[in-house]
Amino acid sequence: MVYNIVYILIDHYVDFLRIRKNFSHHTIEAYQKDLFDGLEFFAQVLKISEEELVPTAIDGKLLRQYLAQLYQRKLSRATVARRLAAWRTFFRFLFNEGLVGNNPIQRVNNPKQEKKLPQFMYPEETKHLVEAPDESRLGIRDRALLELLYASGIRVSELVSLNLDQLDLGRGYVRVMGKGSKERIVPIHQQAVAVLKLYLQSVRPYVALRDCQAVFVNYQGNRLSDRGIRKMVTKYCQQLGLKEGISPHTIRHSFATHLLDNGADLRSVQELLGHVSLSTTQLYTHVTKKKLKKVYKLSHPRA
Repeated sequence: MVYNIVYILIDHYVDFLRIRKNFSHHTIEAYQKDLFDGLEFFAQVLKISEEELVPTAIDGKLLRQYLAQLYQRKLSRATVARRLAAWRTFFRFLFNEGLVGNNPIQRVNNPKQEKKLPQFMYPEETKHLVEAPDESRLGIRDRALLELLYASGIRVSELVSLNLDQLDLGRGYVRVMGKGSKERIVPIHQQAVAVLKLYLQSVRPYVALRDCQAVFVNYQGNRLSDRGIRKMVTKYCQQLGLKEGISPHTIRHSFATHLLDNGADLRSVQELLGHVSLSTTQLYTHVTKKKLKKVYKLSHPRA
């Protein structure tokens, strides 16, 4: 007899992430993919079909075998950690709901993460990128978008979902809905406010569809997508001959780095970025320390 219990439980888990945890669609999709990857491995090792697999058949030994197999596939540590995180939260959900008697993944350690310094641009590079668009309608939109990205340091997902009622240009603020629907108020400077006003008054009314509430729209009048913003940033970087790999997230990294370089305190930058943990923001201090060391070597007479 073939059972579908594992798929039913995953469906309940997905509902839990969406409704009670308010996870984004992309995060839920990634977790589902990670769970299905594990299911395939567990079923192969146990020599049963995936439909016959039940959570109680998965123990610490099997999970460590899965971990070893992920490393054999030469997946990055970040990917391995995410796969384990998906299974960790799935089993925690099952345990809390009384669907399993114990949580086998509690005894499986997360892989140590590689500490990569975030890529960033120097202030002059960022200035050139922000000022790259021309004065056409789409150029004015792009300039406003780039100014807002660099003025606020918001995530590209936050920019995509930004609606008109979240802007308070009179007082120079943007109300941002971050991860987990956590709201934060981010100030923006007057130069960004001026360019945004120009876009909202002279471009958006002639492009946006009547029922579209998005701040930034594409040439069809619909909400501009994540992919569209990335393509736009790449286009201007190529025009300027900037280094490859620059993305909207690079602008966010640059925002944080430049603030710290100019004396902003870590707690304030944490609040502006919407980081839950200060340790996430502290990653940027490595970049600024690196710059300090370079300045020291160039300036000290005995260095």
